[in-house]
Amino acid sequence: MLSKKTKYGIKALTFIARQEKGVKVQIATIAESENISHKFLESILLTLRKSGILGAKKGKGGGYYLLQEAEDVQMTKVIRTLEGPIAMVPCVSLNFYEKCDDCPDEEQCSVHKLMIQVRDNTLNVLRNTTLADLV
Repeated sequence: MLSKKTKYGIKALTFIARQEKGVKVQIATIAESENISHKFLESILLTLRKSGILGAKKGKGGGYYLLQEAEDVQMTKVIRTLEGPIAMVPCVSLNFYEKCDDCPDEEQCSVHKLMIQVRDNTLNVLRNTTLADLV
């Protein structure tokens, strides 16, 4: 299941992407509009800023803004930034691979075979979906 952190992060990014180009959005505005805890949203936006998806300006007229065009923000980056691995089990993860303790042979493992298909199809959807598609 998708965590609330990721769900709220996508909602916040979509809200920011809907704004006129160059407009900086304050946390309070997003939190109120999307019904997200201000404190929780602050943590989420900080994570997105550290990953290079968002920029931030302090002070009067400050707020958060996209560092790229919405068309260039792939959902794979957003999900990996907020959620971590996309794969459901570590033995099929492309970026966070770990061998399963209970599996003597990945090539013969039925779970492994199934999860590769799930991973590949999920990646296909996320790679081909940008923030602009959600706006």
